[in-house]
Amino acid sequence: MFASLPPGIIMLLGACAVPFIPHVSRQLWMLVMIGLSAWGLSTGEGIHAIWHVMGYELILYRADALTLPFGIIFHLAAALNVIYSWHDQKWQEHTASLSYAGAAIAALHAGDLITLFIWWEATAITSVFLILASNTERARKASMRYLIFQVTSGVLLLCGAAILAANGQSILFEKMELGSLASWFIFIALGIKAAFPFLNGWLQDAYPEATPTGTVALSAFTTKLAIYALARAFPGTEYLIWIGASMTALPVFFAVIENDLRRVLAFSLNNQLGFMVVAVGIGSELAINGAVAHAFVHIIYKALLFMSMGAVLHQVGTIKASALGGLYRQMPFTMVCCVIGAMSISAFPLFSGFVAKSLTMSALGDTGIVWAYFVLLFASAGVLEHSGIKIPYFAFFA
Repeated sequence: MFASLPPGIIMLLGACAVPFIPHVSRQLWMLVMIGLSAWGLSTGEGIHAIWHVMGYELILYRADALTLPFGIIFHLAAALNVIYSWHDQKWQEHTASLSYAGAAIAALHAGDLITLFIWWEATAITSVFLILASNTERARKASMRYLIFQVTSGVLLLCGAAILAANGQSILFEKMELGSLASWFIFIALGIKAAFPFLNGWLQDAYPEATPTGTVALSAFTTKLAIYALARAFPGTEYLIWIGASMTALPVFFAVIENDLRRVLAFSLNNQLGFMVVAVGIGSELAINGAVAHAFVHIIYKALLFMSMGAVLHQVGTIKASALGGLYRQMPFTMVCCVIGAMSISAFPLFSGFVAKSLTMSALGDTGIVWAYFVLLFASAGVLEHSGIKIPYFAFFA
């Protein structure tokens, strides 16, 4: 029965019961809901759920080779965040976290733009509570700015779908060419969520203000959902190479001078998204595989880094680089986890980041676009400095 439900739906339904479950059983309940949702991935490729509404065919559950890796890693990230937040007794945050993950997973499997819009906005609404959960004035202001960006993205997506429908065109969520007003609305909508240059302020503004567990969840879903959507709708769009290259390089300068280590990781997240956007812009089979692989492993090692910094914040009460240092004695396990994440994001050989980035760099080399290749090399050196060295050094050794 559960396998026939669109993945993510069972998590949304399960989230409704979270407030009424005692703390000792709450995390177990959430893990069961995630497991039942993941079971839905076993149905195989194809269209498994259709809803006819007012003459439109809404595809609630479409599975194929692109949705599967994202579906797997989204479920895994949701489960890891439940384990990481085991100590947290606030049901509000657990409800928001499970709902957010469920909405993101449901969006992955949307086969039309209307269904995508519904879950697209659901991720915005549920995720904002992870920022509000910090219960600080800075978090409240950041959450409102975050919500404005996310809702704007949804409105643009809906506008694009409405224009297509009004012109008698298909609203299926599939590859489209830039040129029409509708396609540009949809492109910008995805760009906001993917944190394109000049549309990315919400990421560095809001993520560091969320709770330690909330930041881990935020780093996993919103932007990777956007990468999936770009790979689905705009593979091979040359503009994305320019956009992605600038995304890899510009955050490096801000990350180097930033004192808040969680904000450093937010800039680093923006940088890593740039590699994925470039790969989607190339559009070859190797490049798309590189984008998907990078998104998959990035969720893991970025979560590891955010978990490490969250543990430092929980233990010490600050995450300012200038106020930290020497914690390797008190937190050796956290230090090892942080170093592993730092080596992976820096693309050290034998680590996952090396494998994923190599796919993108190889695909870029095949195109002969030399300037972009050197921009990504520069950005990779920047990642080594601000995430590979700065984060572990100032947190644990300075």
